Amino acid sequence: MKIKNSLRSLKSRHGACRVVRRKGRVYVINKVQRRFKARQG
Repeated sequence: MKIKNSLRSLKSRHGACRVVRRKGRVYVINKVQRRFKARQG
């Protein structure tokens, strides 16, 4: 999982990427290609 300050570029890497908020943190998840995971901060 990548940890980045900004997730704007990471959500455009794949068409199935979704930005979700969980427990006060922002995540990029992808059900199709699971390697495109990221967390902000």
